[in-house]
Amino acid sequence: MLHDMKAEDIVGDFTEVTLKLYGGLSREVLFTEIETPYPDGKLIVSTTDTKGIITHVNRSFVEMAGYEESELIGAPHSILRHPDMPPAAFKDLWDTVSKGLKWQGFVKNLRKDGGYYWVKATVIPNVRNGEVMGYTSVRRKPSRTKVEECIKLYPTLF
Repeated sequence: MLHDMKAEDIVGDFTEVTLKLYGGLSREVLFTEIETPYPDGKLIVSTTDTKGIITHVNRSFVEMAGYEESELIGAPHSILRHPDMPPAAFKDLWDTVSKGLKWQGFVKNLRKDGGYYWVKATVIPNVRNGEVMGYTSVRRKPSRTKVEECIKLYPTLF
């Protein structure tokens, strides 16, 4: 079980839940109802290995996630998993990218301070000599209309 969130890092009142993650992992998360708006003109970029372990992040990723770069490198990308995200979304992501295909979707990410932010994510397999070596994810600002659709849809997918 991952034990990385601490009550003293959380801003405001929070709820604590245990998330079951891909690969049999679980994690205690602390989350609030505080949204950090996605800034105009920024791209969040990260790369992972084939198991979803973060190998690179850009400055926008660090700023939006609220973690230090050193806390992110080597951590599972699921460190950003918000409890409002249906497991079916991540199953679809992994099923798609493991076939060497591009995946796109709208994701509610968890910040280190317990807050959240929405992204439009594109995940692309990094293929070398016909073999998937890892993944690159680029996140953009989502339209508010799409976010509102997801807020209504995602609770029905659990």
